Amino acid sequence: MSSTPPSLTEVETHGVDRIPDADRTATPLDLFRLAFGGANTFSTCVLGAFPILFGLSFRQGLAATLLGVVAGALILCPMAVFGPVNGTNNAVSSSAHLGVHGRVVGSFLSLLTAVAFFSISVWSSGDALVGGAHRLFGLSRGNLSYVVAYALFAGLVLAVCVYGFRFMLFVNKVAVISASLLFVLGAVAFAGDFDPSYAGVFTDSADAATQSLFWPSFIGAALIVLSNPVSFGAFLGDWSRYIPASTPRRKVVGAAFLSQIATLLPFLFGLSTASIIADKAPEYVDPAAPDFVGGLLAVSPGWYFLPVCLIALIGGMSTGTTALYGTGLDFSSVFPRLSRVQATVLVGALAIAFIFIGRFALDLVQSISTFATMIITCTTPWMVVMMLGFWTRRGWYDPDALQVFNRRQRGGRYWFAHGWNWRGMTAWWVSALLGVLFTNIPGQFVGPFGDLANGVDISLPLSMAVAAVLFLALLRLFPEPRAVYGPEGARLARTVDSPVPPITGPGAGAPLSDPSATLRA
Repeated sequence: MSSTPPSLTEVETHGVDRIPDADRTATPLDLFRLAFGGANTFSTCVLGAFPILFGLSFRQGLAATLLGVVAGALILCPMAVFGPVNGTNNAVSSSAHLGVHGRVVGSFLSLLTAVAFFSISVWSSGDALVGGAHRLFGLSRGNLSYVVAYALFAGLVLAVCVYGFRFMLFVNKVAVISASLLFVLGAVAFAGDFDPSYAGVFTDSADAATQSLFWPSFIGAALIVLSNPVSFGAFLGDWSRYIPASTPRRKVVGAAFLSQIATLLPFLFGLSTASIIADKAPEYVDPAAPDFVGGLLAVSPGWYFLPVCLIALIGGMSTGTTALYGTGLDFSSVFPRLSRVQATVLVGALAIAFIFIGRFALDLVQSISTFATMIITCTTPWMVVMMLGFWTRRGWYDPDALQVFNRRQRGGRYWFAHGWNWRGMTAWWVSALLGVLFTNIPGQFVGPFGDLANGVDISLPLSMAVAAVLFLALLRLFPEPRAVYGPEGARLARTVDSPVPPITGPGAGAPLSDPSATLRA
């Protein structure tokens, strides 16, 4: 059977069914390109500006950025292994730990993430294009210009997603190199204005009330940065499923980790330029109405306007496609009457509606902050459950049983209690709820218990710890069926002998996959 990749202009036909071995022609480098390309964009620069918007100095913002990127990369990278092992996306793989029906949690998280980051990419890129056109050609910066820019840009992103994985991979190959070169060119453009001693508002002369907000602001800024790598948790399997199962796991995990470390390039561009804006054009970083894109154009030398527009166009395409593609893919299985293309168009239309509402009817910065917060608090405990599940199962899965939901069947190894594994579900929702309750991002979103730690946001370590402890405790106290663990048995968990319900429904009748014949880690 030929392993020649299909044409770029051939519309992808695969949904979330297991990718045949002959079609798995991607490499860890391709995964790096997609994950880095999806974040090496103007929207990441906007997130990189948040430490300055929160009042931090450049050096404080640099520390918060490094903390957020490294911690986020460490949390994210193990999620890359599910795709090669199971040949499907991470939401489908979660059936093994949350149940056949519980996998819809992953679909919900991918939708939340797609809407947030698709919106950020369209907002930031559209604003940059309109601002650049205004400075270069005198184009009006009225609402009509923004509406047209958003609509055209969103349409381009949607078209790439409709074509599918190969076209998206091509876009990201171009974006990784070109956007990186343009960011490096930006270092030349702003070298004369950059001052690493920018002090922010938390200086020695600041009053006590301001000083008391330092740690809440520092942690809040780090969490905004961390939301970027964590946002890929539900999507990594969409791309890594095209990597052969025989690929060494360390290479797949390493590619995912390095892809996020590389995002320090756009993050530091955003942080550095935001400090310049705060010094040269402080009206653009007014907490009441911040405008990073407008400020960037205001302080940019005239010759850099065109590169800014190119970064907005190329980078925005990359972020938008990586965010939207996976959700359209997944919702084609949640709603079986929809093909991958139809589901992609539907999700894209919903995201575009949110873009216009968020831009013209809501507080844009608060919308971004709130969505980023929800992504962290809801997605991170889900990722903890997935990773611990992978460890306790020794990386063993039954690919046939994972597809029960997508085929509208019932039964199989992962049916548990009427399609729900209440152990994983309970660990997820309890820890996610606690995360929301303890969130504290000053001036943006504060949960009911957000002030219990003197205003410091402890939602992330708390939700991760609760998810890990609760999930492992439930696996010990209420053992899962031995059949879900495969031939080598369980690790850190007890098991119980119980019958596996047969798979019934459309296309059923084949015997349940033999453990020795299924994919193993």
